[in-house]
Amino acid sequence: MLDNLFTPTHLIIILVIALLVFGPRKLPELGKGLGEGLKGFKEGIKGITNSDPAPQQQQTIAKAEAPQQPPAATQAK
Repeated sequence: MLDNLFTPTHLIIILVIALLVFGPRKLPELGKGLGEGLKGFKEGIKGITNSDPAPQQQQTIAKAEAPQQPPAATQAK
């Protein structure tokens, strides 16, 4: 039953119904909003998956860039 759900004929019917419901002026705005929402979702997912290694890399870089101080000389008493 779900095999033939996304055939070109069905997609055209869905687009015509969406055009009738939302109108020609609102349809591009809905498409733009949907695209921006998906883009934000993908960026959020990338941020979640990349958030674990990023702090470790930043700490390593910070340690490497920190100025090296010579070891303190021992004072003879």
